[in-house]
Amino acid sequence: MITKTRDLCWLNKKVHQPDISGYHIKDKKDSIVLKTIERELPLLFEGAEPSDEPGSSLVLSLAGDDGNDGYEIRKTETGYEITASTETGLLYGVFSLHRILITKGTLPFKSRPDQSIRMINHWDNFDGSIERGYAGESIYYDSNNFRGDMEIVRSYARLLASTGINAISINNVNVHKKETFFIKGENLKEIRKIADLFGEYGIRTFLAINFAAPIVVGGLDTADPLLPEVAAWWEKVAADIYKEIPQFGGFIVKADSEGEPGPFTYNRSHEDGANMLARAIKPSGGIIIWRCFVYNCGQDWRDRTLDRAMAAYDIFMEHDGKFEDNVILQIKNGPIDFQIREPNSPLFGALKKTNQILEFQITQEYTGHQVDICYLVPMWKETLDFDTRYGKDAYIRNEIKKNSPDPKLSGIAAVGSVGMDTNWTGNKLAQANLYGYGRLVWDNSLSSEAIAGEWVNLTFDLPREEAAKIMEILTTSRDVYEDYTCPLAVGFMCKPTIHYGVDIDGYEYDRWGTYHYADRNGVGRERSVANGTGYTRQYSDDRFREYEDLSTCPDELLLFFHHVPYTHILRSGKTVIQHIYDTHFAGVEKVEQYEEVWESLEPLLDEECYRNVRERLKKQKENAINWRDQINTYFYRKSGIPDAHGRVIYD
Repeated sequence: MITKTRDLCWLNKKVHQPDISGYHIKDKKDSIVLKTIERELPLLFEGAEPSDEPGSSLVLSLAGDDGNDGYEIRKTETGYEITASTETGLLYGVFSLHRILITKGTLPFKSRPDQSIRMINHWDNFDGSIERGYAGESIYYDSNNFRGDMEIVRSYARLLASTGINAISINNVNVHKKETFFIKGENLKEIRKIADLFGEYGIRTFLAINFAAPIVVGGLDTADPLLPEVAAWWEKVAADIYKEIPQFGGFIVKADSEGEPGPFTYNRSHEDGANMLARAIKPSGGIIIWRCFVYNCGQDWRDRTLDRAMAAYDIFMEHDGKFEDNVILQIKNGPIDFQIREPNSPLFGALKKTNQILEFQITQEYTGHQVDICYLVPMWKETLDFDTRYGKDAYIRNEIKKNSPDPKLSGIAAVGSVGMDTNWTGNKLAQANLYGYGRLVWDNSLSSEAIAGEWVNLTFDLPREEAAKIMEILTTSRDVYEDYTCPLAVGFMCKPTIHYGVDIDGYEYDRWGTYHYADRNGVGRERSVANGTGYTRQYSDDRFREYEDLSTCPDELLLFFHHVPYTHILRSGKTVIQHIYDTHFAGVEKVEQYEEVWESLEPLLDEECYRNVRERLKKQKENAINWRDQINTYFYRKSGIPDAHGRVIYD
């Protein structure tokens, strides 16, 4: 049974249960996924019972052998039929039928995944904490032990499979000492329990590893990837893991980044490090996912030639086509770090001969900590639909497949957002990001509005007009958050370490390379070839010309690429300084409207849900006001230019 204390959000709607009286599985096999389907059907369709009759109200049929997890649903005289070529495809089809019937969608319906790997990366620590977690402690670990609550893990697996997620990593990419030992001994028996359960839902489990494990765990005096004893140690480790967990996916590696060990320690390249591990795990069918989040985190703010944004391209482009065929490079959507607005990474489209995964962040590290409402699907949609201009239809959603030698080893990953909070995500409305991520990476053509509408319909029992009010909050919330925080892609004006709340100069004289360079004349980082770091040249020729030229650079990215005077005129006709004032006032006003709308819904919502969002909206308004007043005051003091509308700015 599903743990009853958990909020199962979009799979827990108690009204308008679709009527499926019986089900029949054609050509039934002894498959763990088919057993999962039989377990799920009575939960999704209350009262559904197995039947030996082919004419039951729901028939599931395995047909074809293309190995794709797509499915087709059609209406029949007696009910419905789902056809797929894989057992996992049938599972996805069952969840899809539930969604279609609840939301009154249309049939027939045919769907296949746009991306092969659809992954979530957990940053959970063995002590139960979650790095960048805002929804309670880990569902896997507690006080340096495995939590062992398999019903919670099952509930989570069920949610993920319902949107098509097929891969997961279960520990932090910043691998601490105790987690470094996950690859050996008794830990593997506990990890196998988790992996087996996820496997029932077609989800493959991965582990993040410490590149220095040969030293920490193995007792060697080196982790040099070119030494035979190091390679042999990893080969033995990989073989032992697969002996315990045959369906194991592979390793995720964060190396040479933010203090993590890596091949640079030994004057080796990332090609050397990744390929050594890939060869070690390849006999077992394993994959190495190697993160491209590598940069100098000890920069001198005085040296304006240094540019963190350039690092990933500079490090990885020279190795394009030189990685083993079971290596995948995992690339963040932007060149800095999950900001509310930044350009897309120039590696997309430029890497032509290397398997690659695009990385998003579901957890709201820089976007409100799941306190402030910030629906992230519009941001992800913009990335997927971004034209790199390396040729025809060179959208990122296509490039990550086209430029991977094995398209099956390409896809999308995201940092996860769930914890032990009973509603999974801390803020009830943050569930829309978890749901929306799964839906979008399966079907890249879906609009952010359509996804929001699905989630609201599946989660709340509201009249159409009231449901539309929640949708309006969600679909405008990304722009609102951007309005009252960092203007025109300047980025990072947040409190150091925690990344919530305003601290305009918090990182300005620090080592992290995230500078805004505001002075009495203007603001922004100059990254042009003509006058700055030359970062613009990392893009295709068309994009380079667009970003290089101040007259064609998109306003929403202006301060990422250029340092401009406060009097610079935007395409809106406003000056930069007036834009800053106007957006920060408007952002607060919009959050105040959100409060009013939510309060109007109180009679129609359950008390727990209503209080949960109301309390966070109160904190969000406080946060927005602080951002508004500090940003406006800061730039008024820098520029000396007053607000054209005479609103209150503190001097």
